[in-house]
Amino acid sequence: MRLLAVETSTLAGGVALLDGDRLVGEYVLDVRVTHSERLMVAVDRVLGDARWTVHDLEALAVAVGPGSFTGLRIGLGTVKGLAVATGVPVAAVPTLDAMAASLPFAALPVCPVIDARKGEVYASRYRWDASRMRREWDYLALAPDELAARIDTPTILVGDAATTIRSPWARVAPPARRAPSPGCVGQLGLERLRRGECVPAADLVPLYLRPSEAELKRRGVAVS
Repeated sequence: MRLLAVETSTLAGGVALLDGDRLVGEYVLDVRVTHSERLMVAVDRVLGDARWTVHDLEALAVAVGPGSFTGLRIGLGTVKGLAVATGVPVAAVPTLDAMAASLPFAALPVCPVIDARKGEVYASRYRWDASRMRREWDYLALAPDELAARIDTPTILVGDAATTIRSPWARVAPPARRAPSPGCVGQLGLERLRRGECVPAADLVPLYLRPSEAELKRRGVAVS
């Protein structure tokens, strides 16, 4: 199955192409240029380098969060447009699941940590169970100190906010292993599609763990 994966949950976003279990190509860029400026450029580039077109695609996968409200909207909007244009099935992949999947076979639990702004992080904890990374916690939005208090055993931290967690149990992954991986989004997307877990394009929604600033303003809640 030829699949395009899109990851825009954080600043370090990108795209990947998979042909079944083979990673054909992956493009990741961690710079302060908005996803609206670079996402379709990245899609065109990775397709062109693989000598594919959108008409060669048989499926799509997209990271649905938690993460940047703006980034997620851009990623999901792009995938919705591609799904409508191509008619291929779509898999929705939680961002934290995909980040944990980048460290299979880890002997220690893995905790992805994403900057949620406003003094909070998004996080969960996973453990390898001989076949896949299984989630042990809910998806959380909490203060870094609260997360540090929950970590009670040596734990590998990944993500852009991993270094903000002050715990004696924290084992921060090296920089090259911390960023979200479009390839892992594609891998988990393929697994979901093989189980028949596809999502109609119209039903794709971000996984928000708290209201956006726009939603809070509509409710008349002060935002700082």
